[in-house]
Amino acid sequence: MNQGVRGYYQITQTIKTNLLADENVNTVTTGDIFDIDLSKQTIFPLSHIIVNNVTIQEQVLNFNITVMSMDIVDQSKDETTEIFVGNNTEQDILNTQLAVANKLVGLLSKGDLYRDKYQMDGDASCEFFYERFENQMAGVACTFNVLISNDINVCS
Repeated sequence: MNQGVRGYYQITQTIKTNLLADENVNTVTTGDIFDIDLSKQTIFPLSHIIVNNVTIQEQVLNFNITVMSMDIVDQSKDETTEIFVGNNTEQDILNTQLAVANKLVGLLSKGDLYRDKYQMDGDASCEFFYERFENQMAGVACTFNVLISNDINVCS
């Protein structure tokens, strides 16, 4: 079976495998983020794969993907002594989850994934989010395009 037929499976599984290899990722999910039980604290830090769309081109499938990398913000009961940093782990989470996104983008743009023909098309864009969902999560939503070979056989 060729890559054009298995493309969705291959790209999501490949990204999942590489995210789980990162020490700052405990769980990887896909699909509707609201179907994930985000109240389970044992699943964090979590990365969630969203395939936004795919452009079918003659030689490649061009996947537009968002990976949301997040963790639960812990609030300190101590008095806030540093206004810039605050009394929670939000800045630590943003920094760590940006590193997760940066590593994945590096693998796709010039690392092992690039050599394995999962190749970035253009630049990645990262957006920070704060106090998302019901349990005060923060993290990074990283959106990028990945090209894989479209070698589907159109002959019957």
